[in-house]
Amino acid sequence: MGKIRTPFFRVVVTDSRKARNGLSIEEIGRYVPGQEPSIIEINSERALYWLGVGAQPSEAVEALLKVTGDWQKHKGLPGTEGTLRVAAPRVGKHVAYEAAVKNAMDEPKEGATTLKKKAQEKLAAKANPVIETLVVEEAVVVSEPVAVDAVSEVPAEVATAEAVVETATEVVVEAPVVEAEAVVEAPTEAATE
Repeated sequence: MGKIRTPFFRVVVTDSRKARNGLSIEEIGRYVPGQEPSIIEINSERALYWLGVGAQPSEAVEALLKVTGDWQKHKGLPGTEGTLRVAAPRVGKHVAYEAAVKNAMDEPKEGATTLKKKAQEKLAAKANPVIETLVVEEAVVVSEPVAVDAVSEVPAEVATAEAVVETATEVVVEAPVVEAEAVVEAPTEAATE
């Protein structure tokens, strides 16, 4: 019984004339020595019954009965409580998982790990949200009609109705272009001669 390199023994009542691995009369316990402390589970009531009707335990089973205290009860010796050590109850997987999650939530958010630059910027943006306001500025453009030849020199004055924003804003000034009528004189015959 059991897995490879993991011993597991059954404590059974069997007829001495039968084979060792043959059919048993009753299973009264089990012994698992691979753990610390070893698991020894014996049904005391059934063990005392079989000892009372004349069953003779093997040396290994007698040692187990002494640990559980059943042998002392049968013989009327002191120490009937036995020396059996019991392992502490194991914590369930769900309970251990929930405790680990709770501990992880209690850890500081800024630990030994460092965030990448973009992640740090996003975290900072979430921590300090910037409220943006939109301010409209009115601009009045005044210009004079300009001749075609003087397009490079556009006199213009920009007057703002109200200065609402303290920061500098870009104002586009458009000057209307007035085309001058060009008078082209046809060459005269006298001029070409």
